[in-house]
Amino acid sequence: MMLREVIEGVFPQAFSLLPMRLDSLEARLELLTIGRQESRFIYRRQIGGPARSFWQMEEGGGVRGVLMHPTTTALIREVCAARQVQCNVPAVYRAIENDDVLACCMARLLLWTDAKPLPAFDDVDGSWDYYVRNWRPGKPHRETWAGFHAEARTALGVDNAD
Repeated sequence: MMLREVIEGVFPQAFSLLPMRLDSLEARLELLTIGRQESRFIYRRQIGGPARSFWQMEEGGGVRGVLMHPTTTALIREVCAARQVQCNVPAVYRAIENDDVLACCMARLLLWTDAKPLPAFDDVDGSWDYYVRNWRPGKPHRETWAGFHAEARTALGVDNAD
């Protein structure tokens, strides 16, 4: 999937299911960068691992976290109802593999569980730290982050916004 397809197809649907305050350039940038970092927007199943969706969320990690976190429980129930998915860990975990809108909502809500604000869109290091803190990747690859971040900024039309 191309970044433009995420921006024009997935984001409008996903953000229409979430409170307006959750939609921002910073959120979109972080989601695009994480998707590129985790799956390149190619792999819906982690190669050799348990994660699912373009955002590579694990059943007992991000999926369980979003469904159980007091900040996101009510929100994800509404999203699941709209997507016609039972709101329980196994059902959501299965669904996010092919439901990009649900997966995007899950990824955004996982970021929402962080008490710290999203980093500014020109803060590559802060963006990396935010990702590592929330996704807890087993094998983080810092060397690819800045390039994916720049690519996402360009796709969003904010590459010269510093």
